[in-house]
Amino acid sequence: MAVSINRRKPKPSKKAETNEHCSCATFLFKILSRIPLGILLLILVYLWSSSTTIISGKIVHICVSSRKLNNLYCLSAGTQPKFEIPVPLINNSFTSPGSTSNIKDIDASPGSNSSVAEYVKAASTPEPIADRKEIANALSSSTIGNIKEVANVYTKDSIPAVIDGTDKNRYEEIAIAKKAVKEQLHLHRSWMSNTNHASCDGRGVYVYDLPSKFNKDLIGQCGDMMPWTDFCKYFNNEALGEPIADLGKGWYHTHQYSLEPIFHSRILTHPCRVYNESEAKLFYVPYYGGLDILRWHFKNVSGDVKDSLAMDLMKWLEHRRPWVQNSGTDHVFVLGKISWDFRRKDYTSWGTRFLELEQMQNPIKLLIERQPWEVNDIAIPHPTFFHPHSDDDIVAWQQKIIGTARKNLVSFAGAARPDQPESIRSTLINQCTSKSSDKCQFLDCKSGGCDQPESVTKLFLESEFCLQPPGDSPTRKSVFDSLVSGCIPVLFDPFTAYYQYPWHLPEDHGKYSVFIDQEEVRQMKVNVVGRLSSISARERDDMRRYIVYELLPGLVYGDSSCRFEKFQDAFSITVNTLLERVSRMQ
Repeated sequence: MAVSINRRKPKPSKKAETNEHCSCATFLFKILSRIPLGILLLILVYLWSSSTTIISGKIVHICVSSRKLNNLYCLSAGTQPKFEIPVPLINNSFTSPGSTSNIKDIDASPGSNSSVAEYVKAASTPEPIADRKEIANALSSSTIGNIKEVANVYTKDSIPAVIDGTDKNRYEEIAIAKKAVKEQLHLHRSWMSNTNHASCDGRGVYVYDLPSKFNKDLIGQCGDMMPWTDFCKYFNNEALGEPIADLGKGWYHTHQYSLEPIFHSRILTHPCRVYNESEAKLFYVPYYGGLDILRWHFKNVSGDVKDSLAMDLMKWLEHRRPWVQNSGTDHVFVLGKISWDFRRKDYTSWGTRFLELEQMQNPIKLLIERQPWEVNDIAIPHPTFFHPHSDDDIVAWQQKIIGTARKNLVSFAGAARPDQPESIRSTLINQCTSKSSDKCQFLDCKSGGCDQPESVTKLFLESEFCLQPPGDSPTRKSVFDSLVSGCIPVLFDPFTAYYQYPWHLPEDHGKYSVFIDQEEVRQMKVNVVGRLSSISARERDDMRRYIVYELLPGLVYGDSSCRFEKFQDAFSITVNTLLERVSRMQ
């Protein structure tokens, strides 16, 4: 956070200033002279290796990396005299000193200060409200959760009489926005088919053979993507990562951003793949857009450079008959990061503008987190650590889950967000670690405890409920890690799962999760551990059996050579639904 402060002080005389500088320099020299040269060198090497300098326009950022890519702690300064650095108002929402903001104006409920921008980078800060989508982007997800009873059915005529004026308008806007999300999810679910087609007749999938710069060459740059870690190891074994022997067959150290190459590997061996464009109904474009973003994360380059590969891809596609013939409506892209990372605004440098391009409005985009008001954004599960090869692998894991004794009522694997005032994580950690509570287990990710899949999986296997508050964005990979371990997720924001995964999670979210409004937690109106203690063992068992036997197979991605007869995994459900959609378009 950069803050501009202007306070006039009497200007010291040059003599006094010189004496002060000499005194400080002498004092500093005495201190440094007492430190052994070897130790001093180690300190300097450590500071150099754990920090990154980024020059963005007229601002210099000195950043120290933390455990996760998204957790950088930066000190910013202007490169020119009297340059005013934008000052954060609410988390990632920025304004320049002296400018006005309408963030308070779009706040939809008394006492609520958050906006959807709290979950995205500075690139997705809401602009002034102009239409339904912008209203929705600006609304607080916690606010939407608070008024679930209001927004389900309200129209202009049905807003409660006690609400009037500005508040009434806000409730109307929220009702419209939430209704739009539900309508889109209903449309997405309507594409699904209960029939598991045995034949590929009329269901051909064509995979573009793109120049390697759009995919394989990006993986080749893995060593330069994250300065503080070996990112290349995650691309071993067809991007599943290294095997985890302690967890058994089918378990790998998979990175959360590995979806693009994982999906690509699977679709290359899909039984409905065709090599003649005229035989295809669905066209897959294997562009690794998420890796394209990552490679520029810590480099001082312009927005045009960040967008250059995506623009090259558009030019390449414009010379392909199938793309031109249907304007991309029968094409699909798989992107391994959240939608906001591909929607860079003019006033920021974060991410690319790939999904803002006019040519990208018709195709289907599969992402780990969708923009809830973009109808062609579809969220599919984050990759987990489990990648079964056969039906037997799934059945064996199901039996292990059901037979595991769960000694913890509640667990939370995560870290506090002290730089996000609206985050409820600190409150949850305090409730979990309270001396009066012996029912909750906390795994602190800040200390690196979550870097080992074995530790996280063991915790979830031993827990009845797993707390899943929003983090850097509404969705969490941890939600799927908990489900795959048979741990019932406790959600605090409907955007974490309920408005995201229409093909892989049911509309009746009470079957597999518990919802506690984060605003209640924020205002200390509820003790989460106490609330969960009131759920009976029978209810917990019913939810777990539904998760294990009904949901789990469809939440994992099999390995590149997997063969399933009894089950459909996340990949199969996705491709079958896409084929059903394009078949109905004919």
